[in-house]
Amino acid sequence: MTNYYYSKNPNVKHDEQTWNFELLGNNFTFITDNGVFSKRTVDFGSRLLIENFEIDEQVQGNVLDVGCGYGPIGLSIAKKYPKRVVDLVDVNELALSLADKNAEKNNIKNVNIKTSDIYQRVEKDDYAVIVSNPPIRAGKKVVHNILEGAYKHLQKDGKIMIVIQKKQGAPSAQKKLEEVFGNCTVVAKEKGYFILKSTKAI
Repeated sequence: MTNYYYSKNPNVKHDEQTWNFELLGNNFTFITDNGVFSKRTVDFGSRLLIENFEIDEQVQGNVLDVGCGYGPIGLSIAKKYPKRVVDLVDVNELALSLADKNAEKNNIKNVNIKTSDIYQRVEKDDYAVIVSNPPIRAGKKVVHNILEGAYKHLQKDGKIMIVIQKKQGAPSAQKKLEEVFGNCTVVAKEKGYFILKSTKAI
């Protein structure tokens, strides 16, 4: 099957939709399609992650959105922090084409959008923040690869922030982050969704 949102080229019948949504005080127009995650609205988990996103002004560097989909997390951060560059990566080329359209439609220039299977084509190792609403349906191994791989792509005092439901693996994700980073904070909990944060101390 190649019609999953975490496939490289979802085999779907196209049905583009355009709708508006407010994130971080900015109004966005999003173009979505079949074959992407949460095509009708910005899902609750992503909204919770966006609302709780934080960046330390003392830590310079870009932001990376892993598994960006059509772009709501990365683009809303880029719009809110115009002096930061946000890199958006995903394995789904359809989703990335929509992210490109959405960046252009919302006049967001401070982004780089490219295909990458998790960190496969991510070259930078000095991100200030890595964010992800990981593709749970792709399996625990993929989710944990996102968590583990973040460490080497962050600078000192850089952090990873993810959203994950308790019933879909938040406890094991928290344990994995504690193993990799030596720390993990639950930033927020709402409707069964956890926002987890870990900081690269050394």
